[in-house]
Amino acid sequence: MEQVKLGLRENWKQFSLLVLINAFVGGMVGLERTILPQIAEKEFDLAAKTAILSFIIVFGIVKAISNYFAGSLANRFGRKNLLVFGWIMAIPIPFLLMFAPNWNWVIVANVFLGINQGLAWSSTVVMKIDLVGEKQRGLAMGINESAGYLAVALFAFLSGYIANQFGLRPYPFYLGILLVILGLLGSYFFINDTRQHVIQEEQTSRVPRLQQIFWETTWKNRNLGSVTQAGLINNLNDGMVWGIFPMLLASKGFELQQIGLIIAIYPAVWGLGQLLTGKMSDKFCKKDMLFSGMLLQGIALILLIWAETIVQFMGISALLGWGTAMVYPTFLSTLAENTHPLDRAKSMGIFRLWRDLGYAIGALMTGILADYLGILSAVIFIGILTCLSAVIIKVRMRCGEGDSIKIWDWVVGKKANSTCSNSHKLIQSMEYMVA
Repeated sequence: MEQVKLGLRENWKQFSLLVLINAFVGGMVGLERTILPQIAEKEFDLAAKTAILSFIIVFGIVKAISNYFAGSLANRFGRKNLLVFGWIMAIPIPFLLMFAPNWNWVIVANVFLGINQGLAWSSTVVMKIDLVGEKQRGLAMGINESAGYLAVALFAFLSGYIANQFGLRPYPFYLGILLVILGLLGSYFFINDTRQHVIQEEQTSRVPRLQQIFWETTWKNRNLGSVTQAGLINNLNDGMVWGIFPMLLASKGFELQQIGLIIAIYPAVWGLGQLLTGKMSDKFCKKDMLFSGMLLQGIALILLIWAETIVQFMGISALLGWGTAMVYPTFLSTLAENTHPLDRAKSMGIFRLWRDLGYAIGALMTGILADYLGILSAVIFIGILTCLSAVIIKVRMRCGEGDSIKIWDWVVGKKANSTCSNSHKLIQSMEYMVA
């Protein structure tokens, strides 16, 4: 049997196909982000914010559980089989949303969406990490997450535009039928499993096995635990933005098409930004990347309470997107760097369990706060929580990569004097970023 090779260049064909498949996965979420809160209010007469956000709560819980089992199932049944099954679970989604006679159908659709996202997105993430090996994990995750969230942005805008032109249902969800067909057929006929790449990397890996994978990933390990809590808070505030942001903009008098544009900027900057931040996370101290990104998100959310014009909301949406772009590929590359190849899929599943529970916690928490204290109070609370997450990273996480550069040292042009940088000067860093 021919020996497999690790690396982005060596596996660019399969990698590119996985990027495309992940874009289809992201598109399925984008369909809902602009119009589902509007459907809840206008077609089903739901007034309570907690009731409206129930679809996000269900989605977050189901996706989190799917992520957890995806780690174990990927090792047992193979990455490709899990990916294909994830797409099979997506088949009912657009039809349930198109023909839903009541809100319960929407809830059921989001059960299927949670399974689809948990299995399909997890599979593409793990397969890309398997393919590229140790050197370019950050870049690989940046490309992966960029494709996924650019698709979220594109389909959030398209669904809002179509709904504005032709009505909330059924036309926006025809896009979902197309995504399911392309995702399922592409995964089945063109994607290859990556278990042999895991075996190849296992022979050279020097990372020790985790003794208690669940607890070490959850909190006990300083780096893994720091990443996990930040992931939960990141998706907690994303769940708030998903559900509350359209309502906040509608209360300001913006039209549906304007709301779609503002909302699309956030995942668009999030997606495009990861093409740069993914590569940055391969070179710069991951602790610095995570601290800066979480702090920026918290500041952006707090700034929402003063925003009034469309330009201000667009600017804050872009700022929030950039903060998220700094952390998202860094989460995954840090997880991969701190786990043995045989532990990686399971540890990634545990991280994604807690991260996507943030959707449910964020939607429930902000729904209750918005109902009793108002939307702006919910936004302020989540913004403060996000800033506190950044503080935890600053205090607890270690920047242990031997050849990575402290961001501040790069900015001022000094040689780093900590474990994060032993031999790199400013000009060397600039040459790397240009290369």
